[in-house]
Amino acid sequence: MRNTKKIIISGALGQNGIILSKLLVKKKFSVYGLINKKRKNKIKSVIYKKINFNNLREIENILKKINPSHFIHFGSENPNFNSKKNFFNKNYRFTKNIITAIIKTDKNINFIFPNSSQIFKKKKKVNEQSSIFISDSYTKFRVKIFNYMMSLKKNNFKFSNLILFNHDSIFRNKNFLLPRIVKSIVKKDLKFIKKIYKENLIGDFSHADDICNAIYLLIKKKECFDNIIISSNLKTNVNDIIDFLIKKYTKQVKIDIKPDINKNYIIGDNSLAKRKLNWKLKKNIFDAADEIMKNYVK
Repeated sequence: MRNTKKIIISGALGQNGIILSKLLVKKKFSVYGLINKKRKNKIKSVIYKKINFNNLREIENILKKINPSHFIHFGSENPNFNSKKNFFNKNYRFTKNIITAIIKTDKNINFIFPNSSQIFKKKKKVNEQSSIFISDSYTKFRVKIFNYMMSLKKNNFKFSNLILFNHDSIFRNKNFLLPRIVKSIVKKDLKFIKKIYKENLIGDFSHADDICNAIYLLIKKKECFDNIIISSNLKTNVNDIIDFLIKKYTKQVKIDIKPDINKNYIIGDNSLAKRKLNWKLKKNIFDAADEIMKNYVK
């Protein structure tokens, strides 16, 4: 009989992998973290396994040995701020190998694919029925995998496509936008702060704890969703986050620049997730920014 409390997480030592692992361990799940290289920040109760996602047989053997109820795939590479890297080939190959291994070993494994809001066309507010498109190598990977999963529905492949909007925490990689803003404020790097302030970035931002809690509720519910948006459903201006941090932590940084007008942003309608998962937001992006700042200045 299947142990419904066994979960595999790829990318287990990234921001979401760490937060979700801690939450699942607390909820008495057995968590297996797949990693492709040695890293720090390992969680004591998580069983880590080094894996080569190029090796289909290796993935199959791990699935047979663990026999999980869910496989959450955080293990793809994502672009950080101003990244120019080609993300398609490696991400697509690794993800397709995982899906193929699941189909070959056990179709009852529920594959959870955290997708990205970048696949949407910019149209202010979007929901699960909104148009998606390919704009670069990163979105090409995301869209192609989604289309591939949809094509497998007729073969009873179980999956959920989670469309995640921006989210941060103290575990966010230092090369991403919010940690770079925090570093620039601490270091009084006015050039970078003014550059971001002038761009007047607007988006849908959440605390990563809330995002991972939604994934936990999805696992607990034991249902699949072709598409489900996980977002704050709030319009947040990055300049407001900068102002908040400067006001709270320093009086020596002054912003004397007029921001551009920005109409190029999207907000995610999270009503389906709230209704179907009984999900509630407990934190916000200002909490995350505050925590990142406190962690940085320790």
